Amino acid sequence: MDSKINLDTLYRQVIMDHYKKPRNRGVIQDGALTIDMNNPTCGDRIHLTLKVDNGVVQDAKFDGEGCSISMSSASMMTQAIKGSKIEDALKMSQIFSEMMLGKDYDDSIDLGDIEALQGVSKFPARIKCATLAWKAMEKGFKSEQNES
Repeated sequence: MDSKINLDTLYRQVIMDHYKKPRNRGVIQDGALTIDMNNPTCGDRIHLTLKVDNGVVQDAKFDGEGCSISMSSASMMTQAIKGSKIEDALKMSQIFSEMMLGKDYDDSIDLGDIEALQGVSKFPARIKCATLAWKAMEKGFKSEQNES
């Protein structure tokens, strides 16, 4: 069997696992940074809450509804950024964005499960689904910086 087919199958399984058993689904109370965003094109919406202390993401949770791509991406993103410095989380977001656009990206940072979303770049209409949670995180950190 072709190794490309095996990899595509594995990636699909990882995406569906995050969709069916999302990590970090919920809401953080008590002073968390809260961001709401939606993708009017397909109806995906996300409610992202981030607990940041001394420039480090202590906790990240999401709620919302949408397709398997948007919800899986949110699950993977919250998992990846927990424990990260804000600048590292933003760097991950930049790398993810480049990956979604089919560009060469910095692979010195291990994206883990997030790499399963690589194939989305072949479907331009789905890129906004995959990047929704990431854009919400960026928006939250920018608003946090503006308030500081």
